[in-house]
Amino acid sequence: MIRVMDIEMEIERLAPKFLAESYDNVGLMVGDELKEVKKVFLALDCTKEVIKEAVENKSDLIITHHPLIFRKPKSIIKGELLGDKVIELIKEDIALYSCHTNLDSVKGGINETLVKMLGFNSDEIIEPCENSNYKDSGIGRIVRLQNETTLNDIINIVKKNLNIKNMRIVRGNDKIKALAIINGSGQDYFSKAKALGADCIITGDTTYHYASDFKEMGISIIDAGHFATEYLIFLKTLDFLREKFKGVEFTVSKKCEDPYEFV
Repeated sequence: MIRVMDIEMEIERLAPKFLAESYDNVGLMVGDELKEVKKVFLALDCTKEVIKEAVENKSDLIITHHPLIFRKPKSIIKGELLGDKVIELIKEDIALYSCHTNLDSVKGGINETLVKMLGFNSDEIIEPCENSNYKDSGIGRIVRLQNETTLNDIINIVKKNLNIKNMRIVRGNDKIKALAIINGSGQDYFSKAKALGADCIITGDTTYHYASDFKEMGISIIDAGHFATEYLIFLKTLDFLREKFKGVEFTVSKKCEDPYEFV
């Protein structure tokens, strides 16, 4: 019998909880570790639509990248968004597990997988993990290109490999020798990426003043979006669970989607 705790332990064998950033919340959010698991549902976020899908699928466990409970709530009550979700999960006896920045940073995790999905390789980390046993883990990756290329060439690679039609681009420099790749919201690491010689940063969620300042400093930014730099990569990163738990049915959400629309 496969239980929630078995899947939890397997994820944390790859991405231990202590690799999560200090502000983060990872692990089992809702449910019973001893619950038997026959069906797992995968999504980037635990939205109401995702919960509804999981109920219809008769799922026992939802695994998300983003934690439903990010900060300690003051209350869990019906009629509020968080409360409605938690109450529904408990009512339907569905466990919820989230692996966030621990899965981002670990070797073989989301950031490294994103680099590979874009067709690059990297052994250089923007902010390495402080744990001596995980020096090959950390937030962000630097890619040193063998040959100088153009920003347009990098844009086309990102669009093709991540199946993106529209992106926000900051043209600080058209000649690219080194890339910084940071999945999700990466702007907190822009200065470190610049110090390491990156002339183009691939990430999501860039705000106006960061875009303006780094353009003036000659750094290009490819803002492919938070969703696009994580969801497909998150699913690919967790493929190992299908191999480990062959008796468990894994289903990917069809309603998990980018909240932004381009019009």
